[in-house]
Amino acid sequence: MRFDLLTLFPSIFDGYLSESVLNKAVQNGLLDFHLHNIRDWAEDKHFTVDDRPFGGGPGMVLKVDRVVPCVEAVQKMDDNPGHLVMLSPQGRLLTQPVVEELAQKDRILLLCGRYEGFDQRISEILQPDEISIGDYVLNGGEVAAMVIIDSVMRLIPGVLGDEDSSRLDSFSSGNRLLEEHQYTRPREYRGLEVPEILLSGNHQEIDKWRLQNRLEKTQKVRPDLLEDEQK
Repeated sequence: MRFDLLTLFPSIFDGYLSESVLNKAVQNGLLDFHLHNIRDWAEDKHFTVDDRPFGGGPGMVLKVDRVVPCVEAVQKMDDNPGHLVMLSPQGRLLTQPVVEELAQKDRILLLCGRYEGFDQRISEILQPDEISIGDYVLNGGEVAAMVIIDSVMRLIPGVLGDEDSSRLDSFSSGNRLLEEHQYTRPREYRGLEVPEILLSGNHQEIDKWRLQNRLEKTQKVRPDLLEDEQK
């Protein structure tokens, strides 16, 4: 899968893209990342990409005549123009079904906003898939883009060492329960012991315990998930 990251601050992604599972996926040819600085499409000597909003108000707005040419040029860099995602608090909420939908794409362009947001004409011209990662405000879309990359790449075959890891995750397709409690060595620490059933070797009973634990945990922490399932 190819990701194109369109941003005013491409260096924010340097450390993120060079570490852990993500870096291995790039080395193995499973993921491909391309960084694009929106300022490269500014035509003035100051590389201006924003301006004051018409009608007054605080902050600055990203200019339509900078962002649109940038996106259109990046789309033409490959035979597949890709699926354009605009990170926006006004977008549809990122959920696991949305992640699964995005994972079916061969190429995704992630357009990261800054300041007070985008000139509305950018959406009207480009018709992006506007996505929000939650009901809160960030300084920019870069962190939100990382969230999308992190969630989508887990579903790309071969990226994770154990394919069951993504299938059994909380919120994975058809899964409305939180994951059960997890334990590893040592068996006892500061008076807290691993549940005996997990040491029994009886996998049928272990599966029963895990399901019960997931139900209890979900009921305690996210009862809304169980209520949604009953609707």
